[in-house]
Amino acid sequence: MERSIVPVKSDDFDPASGFDHSPERAVDSTVPPRYLDSETLLTTPRVFCAPALAVLAAASIPAAHALSPPPSCSGPSGFLAVIDRPTAEDSGCVVPQGGFDIEAGATAGNLYPAPGGKVYMLPNLALRWGLPENWELVWLPPNFQHQSLDGAAGSLAATARGFGPTTIGIKHVLGYSEHWQWTAEALTTLPSGDGTFGSHGAGGALNAIVGYGNGPLGLSLMIGATSQTEPTAAGGQRFQSFNPDLVATWAASSRVQLFGEVYAQSHAGHLQGWGTNADGGLQYLVTPDLVVDVEEGVRLQGRLGGFSNYTGVGLGLMF
Repeated sequence: MERSIVPVKSDDFDPASGFDHSPERAVDSTVPPRYLDSETLLTTPRVFCAPALAVLAAASIPAAHALSPPPSCSGPSGFLAVIDRPTAEDSGCVVPQGGFDIEAGATAGNLYPAPGGKVYMLPNLALRWGLPENWELVWLPPNFQHQSLDGAAGSLAATARGFGPTTIGIKHVLGYSEHWQWTAEALTTLPSGDGTFGSHGAGGALNAIVGYGNGPLGLSLMIGATSQTEPTAAGGQRFQSFNPDLVATWAASSRVQLFGEVYAQSHAGHLQGWGTNADGGLQYLVTPDLVVDVEEGVRLQGRLGGFSNYTGVGLGLMF
């Protein structure tokens, strides 16, 4: 099946934050409990301008097919294009009007640069509602995360567990043609989660997704800009990032789709430079409303996500 636009994992997939003791990320004992401090108050207007900009962009560009979904997002195999998981990039398709999509999964990986460090994440929930005129509402509830160090190579044995932040957002298909599709997305991360894995302040992301499909081949590019904060235990500092993400898909059959992805952030964290990762895997359409997947991800450069590699499995169910 042609999948011209494909899938976040959330920006908050940062399994190393609880054990990163580098000087630039050392815990700042002066950081107060989470609240809307002066820095957040100054930055919040810019953060929450993202949804407004997405709405204005959608209103200013006439959609060629405002009431009907793009061809690549519909049909018997359409759910392979609509589902967001398991790639870091979000799908350029939206859930059909009146539909509800629930996605979940589990991830297990090795921490970087901690020898013997392990990370486990679940349930990786994404809840998406289809709205009129090719709009979508999305809610990403907190993830539970467990990290451990076994004390190898002279390091201290330790464990940490907790919940990440909550994210809400909107997405809109701006327009499409026979082979191309354009989509805008705005996400807001709430000051939520615990001190180890949560978000100290409000955050936001604005993404533009452009996809191309021709027969079994699909290519998708997502360009994003984010403003987010570290967890409170890591200092709670704010940082901004430019985030390119490229996905290629190949429909081996009407039920089986292979994918590969390379994604990066200009700042993997506060006072950090570029980080780049890659992942790939397989999606299988069990029924028109059920997709299961398996993926493997690896670190290419920097400390984006804080892992050296991970394995994930999951599913999506459309109602």
